[in-house]
Amino acid sequence: MTEHLLEEIEDGVVTLTMNRPDSLNALSGDMTERLLEALPRLSNDSNVGAIILTGAGRGFCAGGDVKGMAASNVQSSGKSAPASMEQRARALRASMEISRYLHECPKPTIAMIRGPVAGAGLSMALACDIRMASEKSLFTTAFAKVGFSGDFGGSFFLTKLVGTAKARELYLTADKLDPATALQLGMVNHVVADGDLEAKTMALAKRIANGPRIANEYIKKNLNAAESGTLEQVFDLEAWHMTRTMFTEDHKEAAQAFVEKRAPIFKGR
Repeated sequence: MTEHLLEEIEDGVVTLTMNRPDSLNALSGDMTERLLEALPRLSNDSNVGAIILTGAGRGFCAGGDVKGMAASNVQSSGKSAPASMEQRARALRASMEISRYLHECPKPTIAMIRGPVAGAGLSMALACDIRMASEKSLFTTAFAKVGFSGDFGGSFFLTKLVGTAKARELYLTADKLDPATALQLGMVNHVVADGDLEAKTMALAKRIANGPRIANEYIKKNLNAAESGTLEQVFDLEAWHMTRTMFTEDHKEAAQAFVEKRAPIFKGR
């Protein structure tokens, strides 16, 4: 049986590849379960300095498996006791933890986007810290096209990135955006030539992974707090986190390297 999630590590960078290329990597039960297992585990792995999320083949992730949903609706129409609304909501809510892990885990996360990214796939990409897009990428919220309201935190992340008015437009119309427009709106950080996507994404990921990993963790905590916390709350966190990182070996090494006019060698301690 084909594994729906592939995992590779290189120089402190883990690449998680959603592996259902024939369906544009639409989410499956197996893929969801594997992501829910992998992300918390990698969050606590001292050998990991950054995580890349990407898709196999010509797409990033088409979101939910709409064809599978349609088939399930037909098959379940004659059953007397389908899953209740509450059961389905609880199951979906549990799956949506994937986006929370991508957003809150201590490791910087990068979405490497080639081809279509839609629905929950877009939500997961937006949950990452950084988005690298190919010139052949295509973005859409998609939910309204299939009579859905949206999940996996896309309404939260898109609003933060592009603002309330544009997020509402993109959800209500489900318009498709080319990479240049996505870059202009702030949905992605970089758009690169399709043939350079892997190399440039990996170069950025390795640069981050080889940086001060403890400091990176606290930087991410500060930035997440800034999304919804008060200025006073952010000040408090910054004071504690700054003091914490003063005691790391990486800070001492960086300070010494500054004096010696050389590049620091970080060890994540």
